[in-house]
Amino acid sequence: MSKKCALRSVGIVVLAAAGLLATNSGPAHADKAFREGFRLKYVKADSSDPKDVAFREAFLDAGCNLCHVGDERTNRNAYGQSLAKFLKRETDVKNKQKIQQALEKVAAMKSKPDDPNAPTFGEIIGQGKLPAEITK
Repeated sequence: MSKKCALRSVGIVVLAAAGLLATNSGPAHADKAFREGFRLKYVKADSSDPKDVAFREAFLDAGCNLCHVGDERTNRNAYGQSLAKFLKRETDVKNKQKIQQALEKVAAMKSKPDDPNAPTFGEIIGQGKLPAEITK
């Protein structure tokens, strides 16, 4: 194989990889923005209170599973399904105010809509638990 042909092959692979990254950047960016909104609202970064530290660590460990189930990003847990009623990744990813408003609305919702005795997502978070923990 000539040097010119080898360089062309490498160039094609690089372009293909860049194309894959570009097509996948939208959803990850959206999830990152919504996750950041949650962090700003609920995670106390400077607190040394054991409950806050445990919540912060659980949040960091949860990653995408704060709102999603498994590897498929279209599969949402109950918290993610509730947020999806108020947020659209195509239009709301840069709207920090709307993200915060959606978090407020979802905090008031029952974690299990069919159970009148179920705690709200806000009550779960107030107990130092992630909202997905109770809905598994």
